[in-house]
Amino acid sequence: MNTLAIIVPCYNEQDVLKMFYGEITKVVSSIADNYSTELVFVDDGSTDRTLEILKELALRDPIVKYISFSRNFGKEAAMLAGMNYAVNADYIAIMDADLQHSPDLIPVMLKSVSEEGYDVAAARRSNRDGENKFKSFLSASFYKVINKISETKISDSAQDFRVMKNTVVKAILSLPEKIRFSKGIFSWVGFNVKWIDHTNRERAAGQTKWSLTKLMKYAIDGILGFTSLPLRLSFAFSALFAFCSLFGVIYALVRNIINHDYICSMPLTLAAIFFVGAGICLSIGILGEYTSRAYTEVKGRPQYIISQTNTRNLFTITEGAE
Repeated sequence: MNTLAIIVPCYNEQDVLKMFYGEITKVVSSIADNYSTELVFVDDGSTDRTLEILKELALRDPIVKYISFSRNFGKEAAMLAGMNYAVNADYIAIMDADLQHSPDLIPVMLKSVSEEGYDVAAARRSNRDGENKFKSFLSASFYKVINKISETKISDSAQDFRVMKNTVVKAILSLPEKIRFSKGIFSWVGFNVKWIDHTNRERAAGQTKWSLTKLMKYAIDGILGFTSLPLRLSFAFSALFAFCSLFGVIYALVRNIINHDYICSMPLTLAAIFFVGAGICLSIGILGEYTSRAYTEVKGRPQYIISQTNTRNLFTITEGAE
């Protein structure tokens, strides 16, 4: 019998966990003849009753596994921990606990990867109804920018909700970077992907954990992780600012030669200096971002630390730092 591991990152999901468990277990029961399933909940340092509820579910149902972090490390780390645990399963699914990802799609995705020859079946949002308009605009703009400047193309409607074959997950885990942008990694590793249009449901309960600040940080990680164009842009901007500065000086000198009463040379010179200063600051800022990422990678700290788990003893600080 094939094995299936469903990875569910959780952060302060006490209001929705039992509802999610009720829906996902119905799906698990419907495929029980063909798949031996584990539900792998990764508690990302929740401060509410999320871990307590997971322990209660695990006592009642042996297919429930939980991995709890020592603090909040982020969804990327939670997905990584789940894949590290589930790497030996035949099929690995990733989905959110808030029920915006419909559990009913799991059998459809499994059929795509087990019978139709695909390596990955991934959900693609068919619309953004109900989403904040400003966030939708920023999201669409981000994907337009990254797809223009990066060789790795990412669908602007792609979601983390997917089912993957074991070989795909092993390829993803072979990438050693600490600052991870999974949507980019999913695209970078390639493989044969079937996209399944999916309409997001409303959150069953609780509040979204993706603030505008977190989304902006996620976007920066994606851009810096999958293109070096900003480094080259710093040279272009520096050259442009230097040219503008030189033009301002020449302009002021020529005007003074033509019209001795012209006294705007000093303002123009100051403007040129400030312009060049802005270019230098921009270049240093871009270099600083890349240097910061290199520093983070070189430190070699683990992406996560596990404090509690009911899984087999596969998780150590060293393994989390692969």
